[in-house]
Amino acid sequence: MSQEIRQLEPQALWNKFADLNAVPRPSKKEERVIAFMKEFGENLGLETCVDEVGNVIIKKPATPGMENRTTVVMQSHLDMVHQKNNETHFDFDAQGIQMYVDGDWVRANGTTLGADNGIGVATIMAVLESKNIPHPAIEALFTIDEETGMTGAMGLKGGLLSGGILLNLDTEEDNEIGVGCAGGIDVTAKRTYDEEETPEFKVGYCINVKGLQGGHSGMQIHEGLGNANKIMNRILFDGFENYGLRISEIDGGSLRNAIPRESTAIVAIDAVHEDAFLLDMAMLGNIIKKELKTMEPDLKIEVSKCKTPKQIMDLGVQEGFTRAMYAALNGVYRMSADIPDLVETSNNIARVIVKGGTIQVECLTRSSVESAKIDLANTLRATFELTGCEVEFSGDYPGWTPNMDSAILKVMSDLYETLNGEKPHVAACHAGLECGILGTHYPDMDMISFGPNIKGAHSPDERAQISSVQKYWKFVLEILKHIPEN
Repeated sequence: MSQEIRQLEPQALWNKFADLNAVPRPSKKEERVIAFMKEFGENLGLETCVDEVGNVIIKKPATPGMENRTTVVMQSHLDMVHQKNNETHFDFDAQGIQMYVDGDWVRANGTTLGADNGIGVATIMAVLESKNIPHPAIEALFTIDEETGMTGAMGLKGGLLSGGILLNLDTEEDNEIGVGCAGGIDVTAKRTYDEEETPEFKVGYCINVKGLQGGHSGMQIHEGLGNANKIMNRILFDGFENYGLRISEIDGGSLRNAIPRESTAIVAIDAVHEDAFLLDMAMLGNIIKKELKTMEPDLKIEVSKCKTPKQIMDLGVQEGFTRAMYAALNGVYRMSADIPDLVETSNNIARVIVKGGTIQVECLTRSSVESAKIDLANTLRATFELTGCEVEFSGDYPGWTPNMDSAILKVMSDLYETLNGEKPHVAACHAGLECGILGTHYPDMDMISFGPNIKGAHSPDERAQISSVQKYWKFVLEILKHIPEN
């Protein structure tokens, strides 16, 4: 399959993407891709180093005649989100991504593709390896762990880079030039509870919510996609209110930055209510599917009999938990008053685990306004503390404030219009880019973000548009040619 990818244009970029995707690179487990990138730089005879947290820096001198131009930092992250369909058998820790061409798109077989941010990494690799691309001095910065904490960007030390311009290649719309992004904070609610022996008159049922699209919890949070954890809680709440449903286990969602696609619960209900319960669940399932039919046509809500669980959640705790889950905001909290159509503040209820006397709910709260981010985080904190949870804030990272007077923004806007006959969309995004963090280490660096069309990031529907990658590659080459003088 990779051979088909390697024949695509521009071959220099797609070949590097195929090489990269052969290397397993989950967040927090980047040892192999760090070694791969270090070997790549050293084999080219370029100055290469790995810093104390695992970021890889490769430096390439300017091509002849470009020595007086400003040094450019080209930056992308090495890790990728690992998501797969339930029926897909795939070991992300051992296997390379299996890609194929589908018309104008490159996709993966039942898993995330890794175009986020592998296309950016491959772009930089192609430039570093090239012998005929004019460019100023380049400092390639490959960060780690962007997807689950941005610890690579946070751990980068000042003084390692000398570039005056940073090109972040992690935007997913090819007509967009990014000048700002949201910051984020992880909100985790935990508590323990007593388990009760399941009464003999109860029977077990398994409830599955699946078939949702999922997606990027920043870029797609406003699209009205279904959240498996919220849907599951709605079902559990209804079942308890009407049929005394009791919860034994819940396992919903996966990563904080992915809108949850699936959730499974094991419950117990009174045997005398079985027929009425199944009828009600079918009716409620149809109502929810009708509500979401436009965005989630493949949603499935399945209720099937299973072995009766031995233990169930304490009744008082269950009542408080399901009410807190209902009350906790998921989705858009506020739109920006200053930038049209930009989500300012949002929350993703990403992961819910209930098992063995422990509850854990994981959220990712984002905002381009620092005070609003903390306000929403405190709203969630109060919601879960009211039901006896301890709430922890972690992974706090800053947003990136737009600089509309940026010199490289003017250069890139003019180049884009010349190449494409239309003005680019200059915008801030609701995703968490590393520019805000990198700017704290290098406050004088002029930063911009751009990239090709990538759809469905953070889900098995992730795909990269071939024609858009070609358009983007031409843009990259022109930008490097037109970097201003020092």
